[in-house]
Amino acid sequence: MSGAQPQDGSAYPLPVPDGAASRLARAIWRGRQQVPGQLPAAAVLCLVFIPYALGHYLSCLLRTVNAILAPQLMEAAGLSPGELGLLTSAYFLAFALAQLPVGLALDRYGPRRVQFAMLLLAALGTLAFAGSGTFAQMLAARTLMGLGLAGCFMAAVKAVSTWISPARLPSVQGYLIAAGGLGAASATLPVRLFLQYADWRWLFVLLALACAVVGAMILLLAPTPPATPQKRFDRRVLVDVYRHPAFRETATMVLIPHTVFFGIQGLWIGRWLTDVGHFPEQSVAWLLYLGMAAVIFGAISVGMVTEWAAKRGYDTISVAAVGVALFIAVQCAIALNWQPGFAQLAVAFTLVGTITGIEYTIVAQTMPPALTGRASTCLNLLIFTGAFLVQAGFGQVLGLWQPDSVNRYPATAYSAAFGVLVLLQLPGLAWFAWRRRRVVARNTVESAF
Repeated sequence: MSGAQPQDGSAYPLPVPDGAASRLARAIWRGRQQVPGQLPAAAVLCLVFIPYALGHYLSCLLRTVNAILAPQLMEAAGLSPGELGLLTSAYFLAFALAQLPVGLALDRYGPRRVQFAMLLLAALGTLAFAGSGTFAQMLAARTLMGLGLAGCFMAAVKAVSTWISPARLPSVQGYLIAAGGLGAASATLPVRLFLQYADWRWLFVLLALACAVVGAMILLLAPTPPATPQKRFDRRVLVDVYRHPAFRETATMVLIPHTVFFGIQGLWIGRWLTDVGHFPEQSVAWLLYLGMAAVIFGAISVGMVTEWAAKRGYDTISVAAVGVALFIAVQCAIALNWQPGFAQLAVAFTLVGTITGIEYTIVAQTMPPALTGRASTCLNLLIFTGAFLVQAGFGQVLGLWQPDSVNRYPATAYSAAFGVLVLLQLPGLAWFAWRRRRVVARNTVESAF
């Protein structure tokens, strides 16, 4: 007897003999032979979600791990703040450079083969980082690491979009973001605990092994969808994306805050806690862990608040504007050295900063369906390029001041750096408020007649 398939394209587990193990084994075996819309639910979990989610988990872990390892890395290679910022931000630059080629490769060859090859590249870069002894070696290895991990989230989104029914996509993509949050959380307190028993180089050896294992899981387990005809890449389509009013409005207000969130959360918020807050390393690790846990809570909350606001007539970009205003307010408090709340500000920066991820939702809701895929790729390109500039530039600003005897930079340096970031973000928010005010005024005049 075969299982009945619902009309919306989702799948129920196939009836099999009693026993959880036998049901799961049969679902996995038959799932490898299915086509989109017919994959059993247990196979979706084991063959699609878990392998690709593990890749995204490792990507976020390696993206943020330098926030905890900064003292060890600076000591190992004698790095200045500018070099530390450039080293860590090289990951973002590699991400940005890889976005368009990875997007094209995913469409042409499928996420299974592309992700396997890229995770092997990431494993090579991570292993090279473990053996690096100079700034140049670390920079090259970090760049290779970023190239290899650049497709993790996009491959996961493409895979779940292929094998999971549209009605279930929003919740499943939310779980993917939560998996990334777990990866970022694992880069904080768990890494600090690991350093009590082993050197940081062994950590990267193990992470390189993990990249290779996850890549093998994807190659051996993930199903391959049927081939579909591919259109030739047309640069004019990208121009249409950048010119689209919805894309420009979203990017003008949210893009810079998004790059600030990625660039600062991945490195400098931890250094700020150490240098200005004078927190010990164990406390910094704990606060960063709470901040990464807040990413999971924040990602879920943003979706709930957005849906709640939509029911009351507020569009998604208005929710984003409120969130960006709060995010800038948190940065102002950090720049002003609000001493009673250093710990609270560090967690609030990460919690409120998750609102910037709403960019993808706005683009998907407001742009033509034919452009949404390329629009996401264009957003990634801009976001990771901006994160590279923010992370590297922040270190350059700090380097204008001299450290003290224990290599801590003064509060004035951080105030100046955060002040520059605030000044960069305010024009986009002000432009949005001015534009919305004009729209409201025009609608008021029109309704009067």
